[in-house]
Amino acid sequence: MTPDALVAYALTLVEESFIASAGPGGQNVNKVATAVQIRLDVYALRLPPPVFHRLKELAGSKFTAKGEIVMTARSYRTQEQNREDARKRLGELLCDAMNLPAKRAKSRLNRVGKVQRLEGKKIRGTIKAGRGKVRLD
Repeated sequence: MTPDALVAYALTLVEESFIASAGPGGQNVNKVATAVQIRLDVYALRLPPPVFHRLKELAGSKFTAKGEIVMTARSYRTQEQNREDARKRLGELLCDAMNLPAKRAKSRLNRVGKVQRLEGKKIRGTIKAGRGKVRLD
């Protein structure tokens, strides 16, 4: 499944609820529930284990014990803007989990490079050894 297809499918499973927000909006904040809280059941997505573990790690405290991702958006003054913000952040999180981290190629050092590195360490060690307290022997 491609990341875009996964995001589209996940957004169909999202449950939204609107809650009172503390933020910009003046008196409107006291009257209207503008913040949105979205919940996504990760188990319903049936992700492969490596993707699931990456998603769980990336989500951090947003991942609940029940296997849900809970995101709250309250940056904007309107419900619609907050809804779009929360959905966008959820989509980015899912896309990041789908992208495999690049495998690190082990660096290879030839014999000459190894010798040069060890010589440099010895020189550096003698410089540092000369910085100690002066002893009167």
